[in-house]
Amino acid sequence: MPFSLLPEHQLCGLYAGDNLAFRDGLPSGIDSKKTQSLLQVTYTGVLHDAQADSKNHGGVDRVLHHFPLEHYQAYQQLGLAGTTHTAPAMGENISSLGLTEQDLFIGDIVAIGTVRLQVTQPRSPCFKLNVQFCQPNFSQVMQDRAMCGWFYRVLDEGSIHPQQQLCLLERRSSVSLAQAMALYFTPQYDAAAYETLLAADGLAANWQHNLQQRLKSGVVEDWHKRLHGPAQFQTLQGS
Repeated sequence: MPFSLLPEHQLCGLYAGDNLAFRDGLPSGIDSKKTQSLLQVTYTGVLHDAQADSKNHGGVDRVLHHFPLEHYQAYQQLGLAGTTHTAPAMGENISSLGLTEQDLFIGDIVAIGTVRLQVTQPRSPCFKLNVQFCQPNFSQVMQDRAMCGWFYRVLDEGSIHPQQQLCLLERRSSVSLAQAMALYFTPQYDAAAYETLLAADGLAANWQHNLQQRLKSGVVEDWHKRLHGPAQFQTLQGS
């Protein structure tokens, strides 16, 4: 039976898109998402949804991207988004009100409709968000503010319909998404933090690999390329 540790919330939109043409010759599906009457979800993806960079996007640990609708207002207040920017401008598949990174934990098993999912990781923002919002530091601010949204792996395939709610079925760790970002995105090396996060059942394999590499090397990987991209994208002007 589901148990109710989640606050009152609602799904506000479901989105998918498979057009990978973006801007300045940069391939990305971030700007192709359109409202869907339902999402048909498989173990490896969402029907009619695509990612241009299979190494850093998608895969079995990142089938669905969930982004809180309330974060748009926060980015507008920071001057990084305009009043017309709303879901699915972050490239999300699911938009909701009432759930944030404080409420869900790494490894949480949830049900939405007939689909059973597991929370795997927060989003690691990349420079394509800078291009999307015409702000050269958008991804850096997203990482620093820890308003990133999160990903799911699929445990049971099925369909998600609008206005359904997440039912929390099982909590597998004591590390919230907000705590995971604090542990992972702090630039100073912290072995104890990495061990804590690695112990969270359900953590995405890519994050596990990066944490293990940090523990092996004693250094944090360079995030500049992910956050800022090639030189031609580092001088964008706000719109």
